[in-house]
Amino acid sequence: MSESATSGGSGVSVASAFAGMRSVNPVVFKAGCPDCRGSFELAAGALRLAIGATSRTTFYSFTCPDCGASVRKPAGERIVELLTGGGVRTLRLHSTL
Repeated sequence: MSESATSGGSGVSVASAFAGMRSVNPVVFKAGCPDCRGSFELAAGALRLAIGATSRTTFYSFTCPDCGASVRKPAGERIVELLTGGGVRTLRLHSTL
């Protein structure tokens, strides 16, 4: 579709529909490694969030870019909100009852 094309006869061009939109900076999260004590920023794609039935089974994880350690940290409600809002892939854990 060209920029001058209109959709469904509404008279709105693609260029005018997207006018005023700005590019969005990718979300990064500050994190730290308990093994090497490194401090760094991670993109949403470097984190995983697991949401369980309880606070003990809700956590996020990542691999430390400095030492390669697998890191798993608890995620409270606010952390879950921030991570999901920032595009972190989420796994919902279900009980087998």
